[in-house]
Amino acid sequence: LRTPLTGIAGSSTLICENYQDLDDDTIYHLVKSISSDALWLNQLVENLLNMTRIQDGKLLLKQQEEVVDDIICEAVSRCESRKREHTLKVTLPDEVLLVEMDGRLIIQVLVNMIDNAIKHTPDATMIDIRCYKDHGWAVFEVIDNGCGIPKERLKTLFTGTTLTQDTSSGGKHGMGIGLSVCAAIIKAHGGEIKAESTPGEGTTIRFWLETEEVDTEETEDEQ
Repeated sequence: LRTPLTGIAGSSTLICENYQDLDDDTIYHLVKSISSDALWLNQLVENLLNMTRIQDGKLLLKQQEEVVDDIICEAVSRCESRKREHTLKVTLPDEVLLVEMDGRLIIQVLVNMIDNAIKHTPDATMIDIRCYKDHGWAVFEVIDNGCGIPKERLKTLFTGTTLTQDTSSGGKHGMGIGLSVCAAIIKAHGGEIKAESTPGEGTTIRFWLETEEVDTEETEDEQ
């Protein structure tokens, strides 16, 4: 929590104490940095709150039918300001997919997954966010082509332990709590989450949620 707070305090103090001497471009970039750190701090707090609710058995799902496209687009939008030089590529299903879910929590899952990929891959690499239907399940994937995760660390990826000590990506490193929150939320939805990784090639984190079938012909008739 101190890291984003330090960034916010430092940038805002710099503006306040040197406002007359700073050009508009410098002020803009400082304010943009404050905004990015504030969003990051908000995400950290949300994860900590959800983890507390999970541990206390108080994580309540407010489920309703949600269109998968809307959930993914909202999650990607929240990550835009933190993506640095990464490219976020989104592949949505060809058909309308409805899933019974707590939309707010599933957005948090996707944000955590995308943010994790951003943190642990070099700049200027691509992160794929995909969703497709597979035998009554909506499958969500976040795929990166970073350095990958050693096999022994895959076993504890969703337990809240530190993901990596590698600082080569230049990213912001966390405790791994975000992925443990993801696992708890998906489990509460009756879904499943897994990770696959090949060192030197990249990592795929994937989860499954049951879908609600949409009758396309019926929808067209109603229109």
